[in-house]
Amino acid sequence: MSRIGKKPVEIPKGVNINLEGQVIKVKGPKGELHRTIHPTIKAEVVESEIKFSRPDDLKESRSLHGLTRALIQNMIIGVTDSYKKTLDIVGVGYKAELKGKNLLLNIGYSHPIYFVPPDEVKLEVPAPTQIIISGIDKELVGLVAAKIRSFRKPEPYKGKGIKYSDERIIRKAGKTAGA
Repeated sequence: MSRIGKKPVEIPKGVNINLEGQVIKVKGPKGELHRTIHPTIKAEVVESEIKFSRPDDLKESRSLHGLTRALIQNMIIGVTDSYKKTLDIVGVGYKAELKGKNLLLNIGYSHPIYFVPPDEVKLEVPAPTQIIISGIDKELVGLVAAKIRSFRKPEPYKGKGIKYSDERIIRKAGKTAGA
């Protein structure tokens, strides 16, 4: 058995789970999410838990079993607490600002970068060198954070660029003068 897949997912108070065939809808205080699960994985709601089962012990079934359980757990956490990622901008003159819901980045190129986020994600800029991305969908929050980071990845010599706040950049030594 998959160690993760065989653990039931607890449903907290205030969260409603609706199973319609292979579509699971999770509704909570922060919003609503839905996901279609793989046809071989069976889900059932028992009292205040969701249990997942698989038909056989094939490698694909075992991996889908744990994956499905983890995805539904992330959906439940998202509609109760929501997810947040913080990006730091490092570099002289590098800055970000919010124009309505959209993000304007000046990160060393000859032109500013204008980023339009999806509607489900909220952006905040508490300081010109910090961006906070939040939302109920863990996958979408991570995707938006990765997209913004990809505009100017941190480089190893001076550490300039956009990095996650908990990311550690391994620095390299620069050139040394030859004799």
